[in-house]
Amino acid sequence: MKRLTLLFTLMITVFTCASVYAQSNAQMLADWQRAKAYTKEYLDAMPEDGYSFKPTPEMRSFAGQMLHLADGNYGFLGAASGKANPLGKVSVEKTIPQTKEATTKAVMDSYDFAISAIQGMTPAQLQESAKFAGQDLTKATIINKGFEHQTHHRGQTVAYLRLKGRNTTCRKTILKNTQECKKEALL
Repeated sequence: MKRLTLLFTLMITVFTCASVYAQSNAQMLADWQRAKAYTKEYLDAMPEDGYSFKPTPEMRSFAGQMLHLADGNYGFLGAASGKANPLGKVSVEKTIPQTKEATTKAVMDSYDFAISAIQGMTPAQLQESAKFAGQDLTKATIINKGFEHQTHHRGQTVAYLRLKGRNTTCRKTILKNTQECKKEALL
């Protein structure tokens, strides 16, 4: 009887852990898909002449910020998944023309790469350890660092948009949908 209880307890524990990891994988995908849509709204909001805009000479241009974000998506997600960057070792920021069309395509492609990389990973793989920036981190942690990076650089572009006269009053969150944000925006 004790063995049966122990076996039952072990099975429940394994099932519970597998469910938690699966939910975190699904949540991770949802977060990256939402981030892609959100970033696209920022890219669409900036007029063509704003892509080369720098608030000060030593800062990146708007396009530079977004292309740096794309480099990060490839770097973090490639390191976590083992998936090769389709551009090789080429820096998106250094090679893509800083036009609205080229920047938007490059950034959206980097999100597609990130989302595809996450979709290709099992919950067990997300918990595996990998070397990144001289540290041993779980692959899920590397992906989360990538998410933090893209959020940081997208957030920096708010000032660029405002300086170019674009209103970014909508703070899109999981609580607001795109239609609500479009009603608030005065773009």
